[in-house]
Amino acid sequence: METKNITAEKSRIKVKRPKHYKVVMHNDDYTTMQFVVYILTTVFNKKTEEASKIMLDVHQKGKGVAGIYPYDIAATKVSIAMSAAEEEGFPFKLTIEEE
Repeated sequence: METKNITAEKSRIKVKRPKHYKVVMHNDDYTTMQFVVYILTTVFNKKTEEASKIMLDVHQKGKGVAGIYPYDIAATKVSIAMSAAEEEGFPFKLTIEEE
């Protein structure tokens, strides 16, 4: 009778969390505060109070973080916001930065 050696191999799969990216809004002299709040509430799903605080950061500090997302979501939100700004004639600028 032949004996068989059975080797159990343990493999550990390390699951990495996806990198997250900040969507940063930049101040300009033309985009209205109301439009910034509108984008924050409709595209970034912020409550009015939080949207107003972010808008003030953008206005007073030159930029503000609209949200932190996986890259695909961040890029989609930036695209939607930039299209809305272009439609309204605003030179509104958003960037994506690795967190």
